[in-house]
Amino acid sequence: MKKLSMLILVLAFMLAGCNSETKTLKVFNWGVYMDASLIDEFEKEYNVRVVYDEFDSNESMYTKLMSGEKYDVIVPSDYMVQRLIQENLLQKLDKKVVSLDNVLSNVLNKDFDPNNDYSAPYFWGNVGLIYDTTQVDAKDLEDGWNILLNEKYKGKIYFYDSERDAFLVALKALGYSANSKVDSQLNEAFNWLTRLNSTMSPIYVTDDVIDNMVAGNKAIAVVYSGDAAYILDENENMGYFVPKEGTNLWIDSMVIPANADNPELANAWIAFMLSEDAQSRNTLEVGYSTVHKDVWETMISDEGDYAGNDAYAVRVDYAKDEIFKYDEELKVKMSDLWLKIKAQ
Repeated sequence: MKKLSMLILVLAFMLAGCNSETKTLKVFNWGVYMDASLIDEFEKEYNVRVVYDEFDSNESMYTKLMSGEKYDVIVPSDYMVQRLIQENLLQKLDKKVVSLDNVLSNVLNKDFDPNNDYSAPYFWGNVGLIYDTTQVDAKDLEDGWNILLNEKYKGKIYFYDSERDAFLVALKALGYSANSKVDSQLNEAFNWLTRLNSTMSPIYVTDDVIDNMVAGNKAIAVVYSGDAAYILDENENMGYFVPKEGTNLWIDSMVIPANADNPELANAWIAFMLSEDAQSRNTLEVGYSTVHKDVWETMISDEGDYAGNDAYAVRVDYAKDEIFKYDEELKVKMSDLWLKIKAQ
């Protein structure tokens, strides 16, 4: 009887093991965009294995999706969320699991997803100028984006190597919308960027701008606010400025692809990442602005970790700041013009 009981017990454990097979959650996020310890915690809490991949642009992420790669959660920017919705490549969030009650109102219900049916904000920010206060005359900042054409700073500029951000700067400097499709305005922006390229000797950069500006290697750089927040913390000589002509307000969001294998776990992951604890740890690790109301108030308070950090405290409700809109024809046109500028 004892041998039979033991056999039954062994079989029971084996069957239990079969029924509790560890599932896999595949996440696709920007590089250096999370406190890695959160992945371990989620795995333990949900008995799941997380496969965590990183991308460096919305376009490279989209290309990988189109190649047939499947993910349960991805983190595209606003205009890419708009594209994915238009192409029926996303599924709606389960609002019984994913609550947006604690999310800042100024990052919700935007045109790219009016009711946040498909997307939950993750981080947000804008594009501005980080500058060395020991090299840049504060009066020159009154020129806004056109300070980048001031020959006083020739050879002292880092410029972000992105056609959309490049045309944002030029269009705003000229007083136009960042989403302009007017050929005459785009041609003016092309000429503005051509002048920058030919007269100012800018160095085109991506993430390497961070360490270079921490080291004070140039006087001015076009940067994302989250990178600027880190630079400000690391170099006391640096300042952050967002021109009065307006800029890009961006929102990176968590979404679930239509072909996700584990949508239930995906919704759980999104809810987990929106929690106060996860938002606090992520924003401290990465430097980008949290979307959580309470964490936001804590971080920018007098006693907060980002107190007095102009880059972290993103400008809100400024009429000339715009979210990028997806337009394939405009994207191709800007890309072609940007290649011509850099080839000169």
